[in-house]
Formats: sequence, structure tokens, C-alpha cells
Amino acid sequence: MTDFNDKSTLKHDSASNMESLKNAITNGQENRLKALLTNLLLDELQKGYLINLAENNGNSKIVRLLNALPATP
Repeated sequence: MTDFNDKSTLKHDSASNMESLKNAITNGQENRLKALLTNLLLDELQKGYLINLAENNGNSKIVRLLNALPATP
């Protein structure tokens, strides 16, 4: 039986993470985006891509949220 609360057995898949982030941005789900970004550190390229996506969707709140995130070079 799988214990979904045991995070030690879950894999961190960066492709799935990005897809979830993109979907939250596209759907304007600010609270979901905040939850997805918890304990996640993006690099500059990923952050820039997500900011461009949010700008293209016209969501200024999400753009501000993403701009405030730290990113690795």
C-alpha cells in the first residue's frame, strides 16, 4: 500500500513540476501556483519562461509573484 504522505518515496520530476506550474499560470490559479512553488527553486531560464507565460496571459499578480522569486544562475 502506498503512503502518499511519505515524501521520501516520491520522486521529484522537474518536467512534471514545470508542467504543473505552466498549467497553474495559464489557468490563473494564483493560490495553486504559490503551493507549487513552495520549496522549489527555479533557475533563471525557468523563471524567465514562466514570467513570459504569465505576461502573455495578462495576469499581473502572477507576474509580480514570479518576479519576487529567487532563482539560481
